[in-house]
Amino acid sequence: MSGANRRRWLAVSAIGAAALAVLALVVLVVRPAGDDERPPPAVALPRTDQSPATTTASTPQQVVALPESRPETLEVPSIDVRSGSIVELGLDAAGALDVPGDAVTLGWYGGSPTPGELGPAVLAGHVNYDHVPGIFGRLDEVAPGDQAIVHRADGSTAVFTVYRVEAYPKSAFPTDQVYGDTADAELRLITCGGAFEASSRNYQDNIVAYAKLSGTQS
Repeated sequence: MSGANRRRWLAVSAIGAAALAVLALVVLVVRPAGDDERPPPAVALPRTDQSPATTTASTPQQVVALPESRPETLEVPSIDVRSGSIVELGLDAAGALDVPGDAVTLGWYGGSPTPGELGPAVLAGHVNYDHVPGIFGRLDEVAPGDQAIVHRADGSTAVFTVYRVEAYPKSAFPTDQVYGDTADAELRLITCGGAFEASSRNYQDNIVAYAKLSGTQS
């Protein structure tokens, strides 16, 4: 991560939970396939006093973190995900995280580490959008032990092993837990899930897959 980018990430990690709630917008608000109107983004307010049931697997062997390099593509073989080019997501004028503009594009939050660097890299995608199944439409099927493989701009490949998968109510999104600093190079894959609420045009839950760097390829 560049010095400026690292300073941005560390600043995000240091601010209070109220400001961190803005980053919870990486949990994308999308619509079911038959819905034509794009819903407005909605903040998922963090509540760190919640402890939802978790699914865990043995922690993969630690691998030394990699230098900064932008993510180019992602593979998650267990759910047949093979992305095209990954776009960088920033914040809009209101301080909310931008979202990918279509169902199949994957976004990396540019204020987070690049995948393979120390800390939690954040990749976000839709579950569905404009009648099209989203790239993360099956993210809730990912299981501990599955791999997420990120091909990076420097020609290296970062292999992550999923160790935890969660479904969080948006009203209890644990922002610190998802976006907070980590001792290792980690990855977060995030989308929407659960029931769709017609009145608010939002999904009620968020799906988060946690993974840790477990191997590299050149």
